[in-house]
Amino acid sequence: MLPPRRLTKRRLIASATAAAAIATGIIVTGQANGLPTNMLSSDKADSANAEAVADTIPLTLKNNSGRDEPVHVYVIGTELASGTQGYADESGAFHAWPGGGAPPIPAPDASFEGPKNGETKTIQLPKFSGRVYFSYGDKLEFQLAEGGLVQPAVQNESDPNHDKLFNWTEYTLNDSGLWLNSTQVDMFSAPYSVGLTSGDGSTKETGKLKPGGYKAVIDGLKEQGGGWENLVQTREDGTPLRVLAPGHATGNGSLPGDVLDDYINRVWEKYQNEELTVTPFKEEPDTKFTGKVNGDKMDFTDGSGQVVTSFEKPDSDSVFGCYKKLDAPNDKVRGPISRTLCAALNRGTLLTNNQQPDADNSGFYQDKVTNHYARLVHGQMEDGKAYAFAFDDVGAQESLVHDGAPKDATISLEPFE
Repeated sequence: MLPPRRLTKRRLIASATAAAAIATGIIVTGQANGLPTNMLSSDKADSANAEAVADTIPLTLKNNSGRDEPVHVYVIGTELASGTQGYADESGAFHAWPGGGAPPIPAPDASFEGPKNGETKTIQLPKFSGRVYFSYGDKLEFQLAEGGLVQPAVQNESDPNHDKLFNWTEYTLNDSGLWLNSTQVDMFSAPYSVGLTSGDGSTKETGKLKPGGYKAVIDGLKEQGGGWENLVQTREDGTPLRVLAPGHATGNGSLPGDVLDDYINRVWEKYQNEELTVTPFKEEPDTKFTGKVNGDKMDFTDGSGQVVTSFEKPDSDSVFGCYKKLDAPNDKVRGPISRTLCAALNRGTLLTNNQQPDADNSGFYQDKVTNHYARLVHGQMEDGKAYAFAFDDVGAQESLVHDGAPKDATISLEPFE
């Protein structure tokens, strides 16, 4: 069962105790960043599914990449039964991380060999909330800080994994089923798709690029100009390694920090004289909030006319990251409004539709000032689905497969074409 108000991927902010590791990577503390994170604490398991979902399920890794380098695979995250961070081996057995340090210390090698090009390999996927990493050629370097695991942060040129070719998928497997997604929230890199076999024997797949889609995203950003070409990171020999998500690019200065300001200013001007209606819960059509700009803030009122929350005019980074001035707590008012507003600002639909969220994706990314990274990534997916920013699941645009009683799962490494 899908949780009724599922909050999506958010940037994980390092705690003060792990400040020394902020420049290196993302600190995974407590609930790891699987999907969906709020299920770990607020959603009760369905009793029927609890019996149906085994402690591990088969995960078949398929290598259709066309590359000859060895593939290294990692299954890391939080063991849901204990709440302990660690990693799993090929059999699905859990291994807790040892204690970290300040500065961070090297983590144990959690990798195992993946399938060779043209081959498959089946492992056991445990009840985790976490990630499955895969790298080509070189192994990844993970570190342990006092606050938890430090994961790769390739927006930082000094990160030891910056010049390595890798990617990851995110998942949660618990008593209520499996949620497995492809993600481009941080970067677009080594292409892959995800899938599963449902309890009824049907199959689901998402995240697969169109033929030529990998190259089309890279070339499209290079042709866009205006700083968008700087999102593409390459090796010294010119081989593309990845495309950074625009939030990281504004953070390191490779994309202008005001790249969305023109659109944001036009939105704020429009809603000085008009009202924006947000209906954040599809299953609750009568729950509506009305937004109107008052000075530099957009105030939202409930059905009684009382102001329930306000948003300062966001900057581009707030929009790309769905945080800072668009912070979205896990509540029933500000969070749902913020995620709807953030999705609309990324997709460029607020000037054409004052009823949000917009269910018609034909109008997405049509303004000349928009999230061109998300535009290109979505445009090159076979099913149009992607996780190109944190709240890309608003309106069910995300690249996610889910089943309450999955038989198995797949991760397919796709061609670099």
